[in-house]
Amino acid sequence: MLLPPQSVDLDELAVAVPDFIRYPTIRQLAERVQHETLNAVTSPALYDANNTSLSERILDSLYQTPIADASVLVAITHERHPKLLLTRRAAHMNSHADEVSCAGGKHEAGDGNNVVTALREACEETALPPNKVQLLGQLPIQTSKSGMSVRPIVALIAPDLLLVPELAEISRIFWADFETLLTQPTVEYAVEYTMQNQTATILTPSWQVDGETIWGLTGRVIASLLETGFDRQLEWYYRIQDTRN
Repeated sequence: MLLPPQSVDLDELAVAVPDFIRYPTIRQLAERVQHETLNAVTSPALYDANNTSLSERILDSLYQTPIADASVLVAITHERHPKLLLTRRAAHMNSHADEVSCAGGKHEAGDGNNVVTALREACEETALPPNKVQLLGQLPIQTSKSGMSVRPIVALIAPDLLLVPELAEISRIFWADFETLLTQPTVEYAVEYTMQNQTATILTPSWQVDGETIWGLTGRVIASLLETGFDRQLEWYYRIQDTRN
């Protein structure tokens, strides 16, 4: 690890309130993600806006969300032209080796909730301090190809943070321009997949960003983010390539 582990107290974390966000793209995203977050938990206290602040209701909702096997941090820079934080996993990793991912990882017993998992893992992998994160909320669960449940936690970070890759886990940190993700068509990507000693070529959508290919679980997380925040509908498929001539 680059830094000693930092304790994360959910009650001390900041929630980004849409009314105080000056950039229209991020403000709309915050409103939509927070609506999704509050609707995911059916608790009367979350809707008592007269007695509870929006920040408290968001945190309560995140508290009450069932714990997933893993959580990732969907970190977006708070600026006029926002960018999405991405990493490429180290080639020697046991799972998803050399693939593009959001910072994150498996839940540990001491975490207590999905937000702490995402922030702890992001700190370990990129040296992102938890106290430099403003939470927006969460997206629906995704399932990895190994069958793990993965909870995306959406947050804002400052554009000028100094991040450093933990080379034992990730080989690179890079950024995806948010406007590009919103407007750029996806590109079909071919990947070799082996199951039960049978190898096939799988075709799936992807984005090409800064020399990297974004597909798989990370692609589905981004597609979910764009649908939630901006109604961009993307067909996300996995299709076996027909090699017959």
